[in-house]
Amino acid sequence: MYLVSGATGNVGGEVVRALADRGLPVRALVRSAARWNPVAHVEAVEADLDALDPWLDGVEGAFLLPGFSDMPGLYGKLRDAGVLRVVQLSGSSAESGDESNAVTAMMMRTEAAARESGLLWTILRPSGFMSNTLRWLPQLQEGDLVRAPWGEVPVACIDPADIAAVAVAALTTEGHEGAVHRISGPRAMLPAEQIEVLARVLDRPLRFENLSPQETRFQLDSTMPPDFVHAFLDFYVKGSLDESPVFSTVEELLGRPPRTFEQWAAAHAGDFR
Repeated sequence: MYLVSGATGNVGGEVVRALADRGLPVRALVRSAARWNPVAHVEAVEADLDALDPWLDGVEGAFLLPGFSDMPGLYGKLRDAGVLRVVQLSGSSAESGDESNAVTAMMMRTEAAARESGLLWTILRPSGFMSNTLRWLPQLQEGDLVRAPWGEVPVACIDPADIAAVAVAALTTEGHEGAVHRISGPRAMLPAEQIEVLARVLDRPLRFENLSPQETRFQLDSTMPPDFVHAFLDFYVKGSLDESPVFSTVEELLGRPPRTFEQWAAAHAGDFR
């Protein structure tokens, strides 16, 4: 049995599907059963990470999202229940070691809990997700103009399905124990380039407009706590985070290149309509 946290999210949902497609038994953790669409071989349970004990019986491997408030305690529960292997999602900023950045510090604490757990662990550090463009959906429902921050920041964004494929390989095959996999998509793209792709796929005259620094700060202040606001300004204004490099890890591990944004957009065109 494989336990998957964040099973209705972009990455967790792909991990669930990838495991189920292999016919493997999955226990999917969901916050709300109402959001769950049944999948063969998958048992969905409405539970939080701080109330896992009833759902750990028979679990041999787990996929975890980062940032739970008590990651060491969570890993202790997994260890005590006999879980053998964990794939821990993290973030690329963890490699900087900058604990003054709240996001980086959260990822570092998460990774430390995995390393110190006594379990067989694998850490994934992906670049930004292609699915982050779904944040533009409310604007696209109103018109053809997308206004968003960080228009000058290139990211080698990755398809969450590729993150999931690497996660499943690490959960089900040997050789990933103690590995930190830095993974990316096939090329760095600016938001305006992503909009150009979506325009072709959706056959709409879409345009991108970068938010001003003042507009960006207002948007951040209204959607996240102050320490995270400072973290993102550190990443993208001071330039402490560079997610433009392209890594060959996905092809090395899966034997195929990572999916392009064009492929992702075509597969998810219905989500934008």
